[in-house]
Amino acid sequence: MAVLFTSCISSQNKKKNNDNPEVYAKTITAEALKKNLYIYASDEFEGRGTGEPGQKKAVEFLKNFYIANEISSPLGEGNYFQKVPSSFLPSGTKDSENVVAYIKGSEKPDEVLIISAHLDHIGVSSNGEINNGADDDGSGTVAILEIAKAFKAAEKAGHGPKRTILFLHVTAEEIGLQGSKYYTDVEPIFPLKNTVTDLNIDMIGRVDQKHEGKKNYLYLIGSDKLSKELHEVSEAVNKKYVNLDLDYTYNDENDPNRFYYRSDHYNFAKNNIPVIFYFNGTHADYHRPSDTPDKINYEFLETRTRLVFYTAWELANRENRVKLD
Repeated sequence: MAVLFTSCISSQNKKKNNDNPEVYAKTITAEALKKNLYIYASDEFEGRGTGEPGQKKAVEFLKNFYIANEISSPLGEGNYFQKVPSSFLPSGTKDSENVVAYIKGSEKPDEVLIISAHLDHIGVSSNGEINNGADDDGSGTVAILEIAKAFKAAEKAGHGPKRTILFLHVTAEEIGLQGSKYYTDVEPIFPLKNTVTDLNIDMIGRVDQKHEGKKNYLYLIGSDKLSKELHEVSEAVNKKYVNLDLDYTYNDENDPNRFYYRSDHYNFAKNNIPVIFYFNGTHADYHRPSDTPDKINYEFLETRTRLVFYTAWELANRENRVKLD
């Protein structure tokens, strides 16, 4: 009996540890983010212009990452590409593809949380210079990869998310949010009515002029526009785990930059799906060949990625989906 009792206590402790998202957040490291970003924002991928050869290499990289980490696709075994045909895209643009992977929910599999980032960039300039797009949006892309890996580690330990999580890498953002529009307006893989939130990551690797020399921060946009409860969850998660300086400057309805309408979360928001857009602000290298991986603050990127992971963990595992106002 004594041996059995000890075994039960050990099992209970293990389960308790499995319930703690901090265990899995630690798998998200600056080193892993840096390793992947130096590949993803390399000259080999030629700036990832929509439909171009470099973008095809980029999607193969993403697919191979998910296969290597045993993270499945909702489209069926080995099929990680949602084709976005040239007929849907601006004239002269070749066929492209969104990349999708998922972890099925253990208790509420029909309710879906989406974590999104755009996989494309602006390609090669007319003078032959490559726009690597390390921050825009290599940073968001590799963040999703690490978040997916962390959730997979939790699933393997017996604590997979209660809701389904879709890891959505959309194409053609730079030419009008076309990949996310295709997903929402033409071919949603999961019904939009069952989609509880979109957490969209677009540029989280740099520091803008306003925050130079200050503590780690992040701009949040849209968190309170459709669901005050989502905003409250986001704030509570940040305070509990990472305590970043959350800046809502660009969330202002009167902000002239109108960033709320300028990244892929907007195609979800227009369908009444609550969203959060994570953003580090613009910098001198925005949309220039000088947006390179050596300029990323990987310590900041690690913590920012963990914030998105913690927020996703709460949204995927809480009893009720966040309410739409």
